[in-house]
Amino acid sequence: MPRPTTPRPGLRARVRPVVALTVGLLVGLVTGCGSGAAPTGTPVPDGELRLAAQFAPRSGYAMDTDDAFVVAQLGSAEALVKAGPDGTAQPGLATSWAPTADPRTWRFELRPGVTFHDGTPLTPAAVVTALSWVAGVAAPPRAIKGIGLRVAEDGPAAVAITTTTPDPILPLRLSSVNTAILAPSAYTGGPPAVLGTGTGPMKLVAADGTQQATLERNDAYWGGRPQLAKVSVRYVTDPAARALALRAGDVDVAQGLPESALLEFTPDSGYDDQTVAAPRTVSLMLNQAAAPFSDIRVRQAVAEAIDRTALAEQALAGSAVPASELYGPAVAWGSQDPPPAPDLQAAKDLLAQAGYGPDRPLTVRLQTYPNRPELPTLATAVQGMLREVGVDAQIRIGEYGPQEPELLAGRYDMFLLSRNYLTDVPDTGSTLVTDYSCAGSYNINRYCSAEYDALLAPLATTTDPAQRQEVFRAAAAKLTADAVGLPLVHSQENAVTRGVSGYTVDPLAKSLITPELTRTG
Repeated sequence: MPRPTTPRPGLRARVRPVVALTVGLLVGLVTGCGSGAAPTGTPVPDGELRLAAQFAPRSGYAMDTDDAFVVAQLGSAEALVKAGPDGTAQPGLATSWAPTADPRTWRFELRPGVTFHDGTPLTPAAVVTALSWVAGVAAPPRAIKGIGLRVAEDGPAAVAITTTTPDPILPLRLSSVNTAILAPSAYTGGPPAVLGTGTGPMKLVAADGTQQATLERNDAYWGGRPQLAKVSVRYVTDPAARALALRAGDVDVAQGLPESALLEFTPDSGYDDQTVAAPRTVSLMLNQAAAPFSDIRVRQAVAEAIDRTALAEQALAGSAVPASELYGPAVAWGSQDPPPAPDLQAAKDLLAQAGYGPDRPLTVRLQTYPNRPELPTLATAVQGMLREVGVDAQIRIGEYGPQEPELLAGRYDMFLLSRNYLTDVPDTGSTLVTDYSCAGSYNINRYCSAEYDALLAPLATTTDPAQRQEVFRAAAAKLTADAVGLPLVHSQENAVTRGVSGYTVDPLAKSLITPELTRTG
């Protein structure tokens, strides 16, 4: 695999070992890097970890929303299945599973001896309550949307889970953080209560909106007694503020720091940084439901105008990989090729064919959000590149949450979005459906193609990894041919720690606080 980034002169060179990764039933590649320094110091018994988290809960910790990722990362709630380090389905609150004689139904054996944080036992009835609730909300989470999930008790220690049609990846779907099992006491009408109702190594005991949260050790955890006694979380959406908190010694872990900030947190200063290549792509979403981007020529003009190599290697200082299509070198089916070079004259010609030029200039809104530090930087660089071909992109930056309803309703022009395409389910077929199919629940581009939907049809029954990969490749090629948005760069995830042992950056953003994590002194 080629070296994914080239540090610019003056930047700290970083070693990037290659690690094999099987994603779902598939084989991919993840690239990791960091200071390489081994953890130093002696573990502190019953220590407290202070965390500057990158993302705050937006919906009151509602488990049917992306807030479930926050709950899962904090080590509070768990699902029946885990997505292991290799991306395969591994035992969680269920120890095993298998399809039954009815191909629509799978039987899941529950782990014995598990208790919820409120002291009640994990039972088949508790699983039925939790999964029935999340499957029955008005807008089910993407991982289980549209599959007709139903669950029933099957003896004293198992549940039977049925879908409308046979689902070859049902165990992987149940690794979704949205399907975490909470105690029956959480379900009293309305959104389930997350305080004191999970099964994880840490018990969520206090939550102050979008500001902070406190967790305490679950001494009865089925996976062994956690090392940490307490975790204090500060939700800090400003990347500069996260770096400042780490620098001031107010926190021990800071997620998602800008590349420029990483340069100062060196092993000589007592810090350890980790950066891993993740299956995440920053794309320029283009609203095909309205002018000007309902015209493919305008979308193609944008693609010709943007220098994606310059975005990765200059605007982002070599901390990202330029994207030639939706998937990149983090997975086996992704493109290893560099993107095409920009062609400004071709962009101007396409705009002229669409009726835009000096006598009819094109002005559009370019929106994004600041939680991921690379996005405002990319927005500014894209604005300058579009200006070269006569397009005036007016930047608007705001929190993602308030913008999402407008995006899903198609009331926007251009939007820079960072998307991990293996987050909901460790199989990219789900993202291809939710984000790009005609009935997709997260189809921000407002793209609809019967030909594309037909390409995805085999995923409903195909379990063979090679065959699924071929569908993924064909779908990505179709999106490129139809100029459905513009993948810009493939991102990497990072975090910096000080006085911490056992911390690992999870490229799927599901795991953070684990029983092994400890403070050192």
